Amino acid sequence: MRIFVTGATGFVGSAVVQELRDNGHDVLGLARSDTGAAQLEQAGAKVLRGTIQDHETLRRGASEADGVAHLAFNHDFSKFAENIADDAKAIETLGAALEGSNRPLIVTSGLALQAAGPIATESDNPGAHFPRQSEAAAAAAATRGVHASAVRLPPSTHGKGDHGFVPILINIAREKGVAAYIGDGENRWSATHRFDAARVFRLALERGANGGPFHAVAEESIPFRRIAEAIGQGLNLPVVGQSPEEAEAHFGWFARFAGFDLAASSARTRSMLGWEPTYPDLLTDMAQNGYFDL
Repeated sequence: MRIFVTGATGFVGSAVVQELRDNGHDVLGLARSDTGAAQLEQAGAKVLRGTIQDHETLRRGASEADGVAHLAFNHDFSKFAENIADDAKAIETLGAALEGSNRPLIVTSGLALQAAGPIATESDNPGAHFPRQSEAAAAAAATRGVHASAVRLPPSTHGKGDHGFVPILINIAREKGVAAYIGDGENRWSATHRFDAARVFRLALERGANGGPFHAVAEESIPFRRIAEAIGQGLNLPVVGQSPEEAEAHFGWFARFAGFDLAASSARTRSMLGWEPTYPDLLTDMAQNGYFDL
């Protein structure tokens, strides 16, 4: 297959490109810059220059491909609403280019927020709890006959070069001189290594996007306290529980994320795709893969 990948030079997107190339697929990757183009060429991919706001370029990339993996997203929280709208419009554009064919479209999403207790499954809908509208846009494309579905990523998709939630927590702990959790720290995060997540994207594409959404979840339930303890150990800092009021001051804008309960199962995904994670778990990865290097 020839797969058009947006976000092809990103943390997860670059792993998807490698996974596809390693398994005999051709890749056409979207690149915004000369640096990104060079990275894709080095990975053995073809390059299409442009951004997700360039809808004619997206149409061309999708029209030339046997399937599309859409991973591009601007995570700048200062203009998050604008970025959500750009994402939805990009998915609409990609879907329109795939209408009338059996070519799959896989978009990137997140997990449903659950009250403490339940574990999210693939049948749960993130809905209003997840601000990105990627699944809704994919569902709209599906009503037009597009084979569209989503891969949901956990709050920690980790690995070398991670710049997501765990590095944010590490930086906060460095600044404050303490690693913290909220309450008893029993709110749970799920996690997966980026290369395990990449394999879910490939398998979903090879399946024609049928049977999704898919959960790229290797560890379904890690108490947040254990992540804080790993940060304390890695930085040689004390670890403390904080009240919600104290946490607001400690975590700042990230306090809401630190309190999320995001446990999730991938049982259906594993059964349907024959997927089993093989890369290190989150706490091992944190200890061994440069998370605490300055």
